[in-house]
Amino acid sequence: MRIEQDIALAVRLADAAGNAVRPHFRSGLNAERKADATPVTEADRAAEEAMRRILQAEAARDAIIGEEFGTQEGSSGRTWVLDPIDGTVSFIAGRPIFGTLISLLVDGWPVLGIIDQPILGERWIGASGHPTLFNGKPVRTRPCRELSEAMLATTGPQYFNDHEGDHFMALAARTDHRRMMMGGDCYNYGLLANGQIDLVCEAGLKLHDWAALVPVVEGAGGTMCDWNGEPLNADSEGHVLAIGDPARLEDVVEALACHH
Repeated sequence: MRIEQDIALAVRLADAAGNAVRPHFRSGLNAERKADATPVTEADRAAEEAMRRILQAEAARDAIIGEEFGTQEGSSGRTWVLDPIDGTVSFIAGRPIFGTLISLLVDGWPVLGIIDQPILGERWIGASGHPTLFNGKPVRTRPCRELSEAMLATTGPQYFNDHEGDHFMALAARTDHRRMMMGGDCYNYGLLANGQIDLVCEAGLKLHDWAALVPVVEGAGGTMCDWNGEPLNADSEGHVLAIGDPARLEDVVEALACHH
């Protein structure tokens, strides 16, 4: 099966990225500022370079989209999407809840995703037609009978514009908002796959931020979509929902749309 070979390759990419990232964690390394003022470190670049070297040697016809080094065209209809450190702010602050994200898209749809946390040694692998594995064992999202019982997470209010923030707060008001969590980036989606939290709602995500998350969440029984409930693909705008119990999809989309 081709997917088994792809998973094996993706695992090697995650290993290589982790080896590049670990020496820099809590090392007192200074973050530079990219043109768009996001912090980026030597660790991001070293990890992406390590992954690209392997792909160029072993999957030369596949395209590569990476956060740090942009797009390399391919001829196979397959694209590897790499985010060496998703959660750079957590990384810089010494919080081990950032992750390396590796995804394979076929004709614009994510078919394989890895979330790797190299400090804690935690790895989620999601692939079409396979159950999501967390450190080698299958995991499942948890049922959520009522939206009012749902535990909601988001990386932070600073990532919403005013309009998006109003809609997010309308959703939050209908969840168990006393347990709402801020911070976490990709790590929240792994926790959702493990059945620890129920909902993640974010805006402003780029393809490299979310592509790897879809197979992980869906392979664990959850669903991912945009704020209108539409499936995510390479053209999606970056309004992302992850829902542990697909039975709550309509409730969540309705709550997001209500804003007075």
